[in-house]
Amino acid sequence: MQALPLVLVVDDDAELSAMVCELLAREGWAVHAVLTGGDGERALARLQPEVVLLDVMLPDANGLELCRRWRASHPALGLLMLTARGDPLDRVLGLEIGADDYLAKPFEARELVARVRALLRRAAPGRAESPLLRFAGMHIDLVRREVQAGGQALVLTSVEFKLLVALARVPGQALTRDQLSEAVQAGTYRPQDRTVDVQVARLRRKLREAAPGAEWIDTVRGEGYVFVPRG
Repeated sequence: MQALPLVLVVDDDAELSAMVCELLAREGWAVHAVLTGGDGERALARLQPEVVLLDVMLPDANGLELCRRWRASHPALGLLMLTARGDPLDRVLGLEIGADDYLAKPFEARELVARVRALLRRAAPGRAESPLLRFAGMHIDLVRREVQAGGQALVLTSVEFKLLVALARVPGQALTRDQLSEAVQAGTYRPQDRTVDVQVARLRRKLREAAPGAEWIDTVRGEGYVFVPRG
């Protein structure tokens, strides 16, 4: 029998955690909850969940710092930040350091379920998509979240990586800013157009530094951006 997908909840609000556990269990998922960052680290190593719901404010740890470390050590892990902070800057910071999604408290039960389901679908084994995107001069590893361009390994933020993957999956096809925003974070929150432009500019700069003279991403006036394979 195939094991149920496991969701780890790391939140010091015991009442909320119990509610979330009951909610996710009704969806047919296995759920394990802990109240501290230290217990979260141990549960992550022992249980190897597919998705972690991680609170930003924990009694013994900074959730954002945990997110940064866990993303580095578990590239394929689905990370959803839960926080009472609703400031868009906090959301951008969480996504920049490696979170896949961000949900401010209080949240609707259906929205939480939808976002967890999206992360589990991405993490499900046996996906038809190849774990590698290969182009002349560039390799993108979707599992390890690693990119090589011009023979060099790129250090990308989570947002930059998602933008590159969204574009590289449909080479030659222009994507609008709305489509790229959706690729960065599914759900109701959308970065502003200017934010997408800034992130694409940073991504372009890193690609140029790794492979001088190669322009991988073109601007399509009035539409958005397009990935153009080289070589």
